[in-house]
Amino acid sequence: MKACKALAGSHFLPIEWSRISNRWMISSSFSQSQCSLFAANLSPSCFVTLRSPNLGLSIYTPRAPSRFCSFSHGALALEISGDGVTSETLEGSSKETVEKLLSDRTNVDRMMKMERKLEATEHTRWFPYLDMFKAGNIDLSSSEILEALDPFILGSRKERIKDVVKNRSYSVWLVVEGATDFGNISAVFRSADALGLQSVHVISCGSSKRYRENRHVSMGAEKWLDIELWDSTQECFRNLKSRGYRIVTAHLESDAVSIYNMDWTSPTAIVTGNEKRGISEEALGLSDLHCSIPMRGMVDSLNVSVAAGILMHHAVRDRTLRLGGHGDLTMGERQILLAEFSLRHSNRMISIVHEHAARKPVSPMPRE
Repeated sequence: MKACKALAGSHFLPIEWSRISNRWMISSSFSQSQCSLFAANLSPSCFVTLRSPNLGLSIYTPRAPSRFCSFSHGALALEISGDGVTSETLEGSSKETVEKLLSDRTNVDRMMKMERKLEATEHTRWFPYLDMFKAGNIDLSSSEILEALDPFILGSRKERIKDVVKNRSYSVWLVVEGATDFGNISAVFRSADALGLQSVHVISCGSSKRYRENRHVSMGAEKWLDIELWDSTQECFRNLKSRGYRIVTAHLESDAVSIYNMDWTSPTAIVTGNEKRGISEEALGLSDLHCSIPMRGMVDSLNVSVAAGILMHHAVRDRTLRLGGHGDLTMGERQILLAEFSLRHSNRMISIVHEHAARKPVSPMPRE
């Protein structure tokens, strides 16, 4: 309580209101030493909240441990636990924008934690992950990962992740070819995540033009997607077809099939194009089918992200009507993806799993 009183009398202006998360956050102007002092002295039975910037501080007793998250630049999260209050730099700060993510394939590969398949297996439905995570020289299964991380993720958060994984599918993918507006790509990521599509592919536009930074459009959705980057349309399509996917390009020509007349239950990759030029001639020539969104107005074109949203929404709706639901992962696949999402939950999850692996008993070598 003394620490709380001291803070109340010290013009605690670095606590700022985040309009994104509707939480009061400690801003980047609050030094690490100040945060450490605050975290070390604050009793776990109380927490500091602020009703408005002009009303000062008040104390209340929380009903349950809680974690606050925000995209405020340089913000710190405060977590109440049985051991007191700890501070942790939030993952997904404004520095880690989707622009940076798309600038290098290594950035994307680093997002995906579980070991992945190198190539498709014939006559099997594509699922990208193996039931294996490498913690140094020790291999852990998805069940071991979930066991290690279970105490460190709130129950409500675990239930949310389970529900999301249950409704995920790799049967419909979105491919964005040559888009130059970063805002459109960010919006596509957000729509894909919301609709339950797990995989999005981005083909380079071959231009030196930098995407505009607009992280708030995606709202961090890229964190929960499997994103693959490709240098060429031919390379992308060849890989998608090897995994058993038909390539469907959104096109307005007379040979295009209405999206309402298509069966979306088979593995399908939907391709959208550049904001000005549309889909390239190369993509049209290499695709298996052309589809169109019926237009009823005077204008016969849509924004790239809007068109992608309509295509994905109809694909999910069609699959739900025909199959009874969009999510189609097996129980084993769900567990692996659940482990993958748990590892992505925050930066510290990886270190926790590595510590768990270090404590794992070493199996004795079999005698000859």
